[in-house]
Amino acid sequence: MRGRKPKPLKLKRQEVTELQSLLRDGHTPQRVALRARILLARANGERVEQVAAKVEQDPATIWRVCERYDLGGLPAALYDATRSGRPRTFFQPPTQAD
Repeated sequence: MRGRKPKPLKLKRQEVTELQSLLRDGHTPQRVALRARILLARANGERVEQVAAKVEQDPATIWRVCERYDLGGLPAALYDATRSGRPRTFFQPPTQAD
């Protein structure tokens, strides 16, 4: 095998349960569900290349999600960090009083 050797990914039982419930929930954003699938597959011992083919992503994406999990835990791996800058605002027309 070429390249770096992946560290085995160990998930806590509670984290596995949380990831599985996210996948079953019909309201989970797709990017969160994708990351949950990646973490579960890697925790089951699948190789990076196998997971990449399974979820149809680049192997670098698999590495990135696993690295985010190692550095910041489950919330960091699943969800994007807040962005700097002014928050978006949406125009609401003024309401007319009677």
